[in-house]
Amino acid sequence: MEADITSQAVGLASNIDFSIIQLFIRADIVVKSVIAILIVSSIYSWAVIFEKIMLFKKINRSTQDFENKFWKSKSAESFYNTLPDNIRDPMANIFKNSMQMLLKSKRSSNLDEKMSRMLEINIEQQMEKIENGYTYLATIGSTAPFIGLFGTVWGIMNSFQSIAISRNTSLAIVAPGIAEALFATALGLLAAVPAVMAFNKFTSDSRKYSQKLESFSKKLLSII
Repeated sequence: MEADITSQAVGLASNIDFSIIQLFIRADIVVKSVIAILIVSSIYSWAVIFEKIMLFKKINRSTQDFENKFWKSKSAESFYNTLPDNIRDPMANIFKNSMQMLLKSKRSSNLDEKMSRMLEINIEQQMEKIENGYTYLATIGSTAPFIGLFGTVWGIMNSFQSIAISRNTSLAIVAPGIAEALFATALGLLAAVPAVMAFNKFTSDSRKYSQKLESFSKKLLSII
């Protein structure tokens, strides 16, 4: 008798569609909301990741090109006069802003101190632009697993309620709700892991690039 009941329960459970789309359709409004939030968050997270990958490739290339041209020039002032108005490279912008201040304040007192402070401010401004979006990656990395866990807890709670209402503990009753619940956790991890890895990588890249800007600034101060 027990064997027949077990085989019937397994048969019913095997007939249930456990595809991702069906898991989402069968989920209640709370779990659906959790899944939707995690999917949207993951998509935006990947958009930020790809944008930062392209940004670092671009600025590393343009900065290297700028440094090569700068150190081959005859003087800082002559090189400044050859720069176009619409410069996007961070190091080139720092140099341009510094030269503008130098040419306007050649006779002012404490020029070295002012130039040093100006360079620090410019570096901070450029790094703020580069690091825009890091907070979002860190937030997703730290909160997405807990959002997924909330969906899991809610889904399992609904499964137990279904068991209590139907007074049936068969797989056909329990399995769908648990599968929906675990799907939310899986999505939370899927959103969080790439965000954390990308945040750590970009933070390291930013630190290295910031050091490069600081090194250039010190060299620039020594020659102007």
